[in-house]
Amino acid sequence: MFSRRTNWPLEKNPLTCLLEDFKNKNCEVFDLTVSNPTKSNIHYPEEQILQALCNDKNISYDPISFGALSARKAVASDYQKSGLFIDFNHVVLTSSTSEAYSFLFRLLLNPGEHILLPRPSYPLFEFLANLNDVEIDFYPFVYDKEWKIDCDILEGLVKKSTKVIVLVNPNNPTGSFVRPFELEAINRTCKKHNLSLICDEVFSDYGFEEKKSTLRSVSSNKEVLTFVLGGLSKALGLPQMKLSWILTSGPEATVKEALNRLEVIADTYLSVSTPSQNALAQWFDFKKDIQKEIKVRLERNKDILKNIFSDKSQLCQILKADGGWYGVIKVLKDVQEESFVYNLLKEKQVFVHPGYFFDFEDEPYMIVSLLTDPKIFQEGLERVVSYLDLISKV
Repeated sequence: MFSRRTNWPLEKNPLTCLLEDFKNKNCEVFDLTVSNPTKSNIHYPEEQILQALCNDKNISYDPISFGALSARKAVASDYQKSGLFIDFNHVVLTSSTSEAYSFLFRLLLNPGEHILLPRPSYPLFEFLANLNDVEIDFYPFVYDKEWKIDCDILEGLVKKSTKVIVLVNPNNPTGSFVRPFELEAINRTCKKHNLSLICDEVFSDYGFEEKKSTLRSVSSNKEVLTFVLGGLSKALGLPQMKLSWILTSGPEATVKEALNRLEVIADTYLSVSTPSQNALAQWFDFKKDIQKEIKVRLERNKDILKNIFSDKSQLCQILKADGGWYGVIKVLKDVQEESFVYNLLKEKQVFVHPGYFFDFEDEPYMIVSLLTDPKIFQEGLERVVSYLDLISKV
């Protein structure tokens, strides 16, 4: 009755069941995984955000494939403020980055063709690939004082059916930005094998420090057909407004054909909300203030993370990140990861993401959200240390 593409294992794992049991019993849980800014006590200019939706133009519907001209110009203008020139004619609006991926997979791949994805990375990719009948392989990030893409292994994974390489800049959850030499190597691979590049840059505004050795955006990449993804979910911390975008660059003739084909896909769905499009230019006026709130939170929790584990180097290692919303903790105790995070929740009421959630190849890791309320973050991490001290004596 159902398609093979939705034949996923739907049983809840023990960790999820335990978390639900605690919540059903109204037990206090120190959840260090909350990455929804609207649930993280971030201050928003609420009245102004809502006021921007009070627009009489919202009564009228004007179906435009790539989105309203005013909204696409607002996206391009926002990039220009960061010194990046974007042609608004190359901007395509979507309702989410997930939808943007689906549009691009449909544009670039036939059923059964192949893409290369980063590992570690966000598990959503596998679901998107399944839903679009796409085959996947993973190229590795390796850690040696900082995260780097193994471009040689990436090159070796390319096969005849490979059509796309996916980058995440900065990567989620490692927080590592793409370096110029990595982009050069990936461009060479794309040219050699006639591949396209998709670069997810939803976290690109959240770099911890300016570094000449990293790329804040690949939106100006002209070497190969390149699609850069962004959206309100992270840029303004407004996931509920359901508006994202695709920026297209590359060789002129190829870009033209890509946009012509993409226009048909976008026109088929016309999924972007009219009120969100009409409000976008005004919402961008609040970007600086909203991002300041989020960045203050990230920096505060980074300091908490560093301070709490400062004298615990024998128990764990905080891995270096260039940006993003996550902290990655390598547990140095020889324990089985799944049991570790389960018992941490059971014994200390602290919930963290295990490394396998993000496809880390070795273990054990803990991944925590730097958006967590600082009081919860502090208490939760102190409980983590208490638990590490306890099991280290065993």
